[in-house]
Amino acid sequence: MKYWIQILLLLLLVSSCDYFKAPREPKAIARVGKSYLYESDILNLVPKGTSEQDSIAIVKSFIDRWATQKLLFEAAEKNIGKDQLDEFNVLIEQYKVDLYTKAYLENLVIRQVDTLVTEDQIVDYYNNNKQYFKNSSELVKLRYINLVKENPKFAKIKSKFSSFTKKDKKELEQMAVQFKSYAFNDSIWVDINQVYEKIPFINLENKQKYVSSGMNFQYPDSTTIWLVKINNVLPKDSATPLEFLKPTIKQIIINNRKLELINTLEKEITNDAIKDNKYEIYK
Repeated sequence: MKYWIQILLLLLLVSSCDYFKAPREPKAIARVGKSYLYESDILNLVPKGTSEQDSIAIVKSFIDRWATQKLLFEAAEKNIGKDQLDEFNVLIEQYKVDLYTKAYLENLVIRQVDTLVTEDQIVDYYNNNKQYFKNSSELVKLRYINLVKENPKFAKIKSKFSSFTKKDKKELEQMAVQFKSYAFNDSIWVDINQVYEKIPFINLENKQKYVSSGMNFQYPDSTTIWLVKINNVLPKDSATPLEFLKPTIKQIIINNRKLELINTLEKEITNDAIKDNKYEIYK
């Protein structure tokens, strides 16, 4: 235990040291064979505010895991057959190539891709691919309020919720601090699963009772009352409305641009290499 306390104190001293002191050799805190773990490897390991006991446990667990992995790796190198090791090395090298090239292309694409998507482009994409857009569950347009039963302005709130003119909506928004939860944007489509999440008394078994176009009802539970208005319901597997898909289509268009740009960059890099005599195929 004393050893771990010394390591922890050493880390605290290192993190607060004077930057103008002469550099010193890194100090090792553990060794497995010819591999060393240094103080710098664990400087940011322990979150600020962690107790001394927990800090020691975190550091010890990390060092033990590091040692176990090193020992297993050394044992694997000695005991796995040469053919399998050669196969792994090929995979490792290919993974390295894929990782580097992916990061390089992503950096190029981020700087060059056009992320501005117009309304007309979204509409065109939707119209050209409408047959592929089918909603996997019901979509609903609705509004609701959940408030305590004893609210003295319940009658006024219910009246304004039912008529829901622009003036009514504005007044209800000003009163919203009194509500436990609410949603007033009944012009947008939401997935039925979001309805289950936001209005917990509605579920898969009873949705036919509560989720139907034009329904306007109130539902009391133990301490609150729900006011719910269902404007419209779009059945499962029907054509998904454009307004519901706009964010998705925008991202699809941008992703397609990225793919096109990547293909262009790859061709340009290859063509430039051929032109500069860096790449040639021997016949």
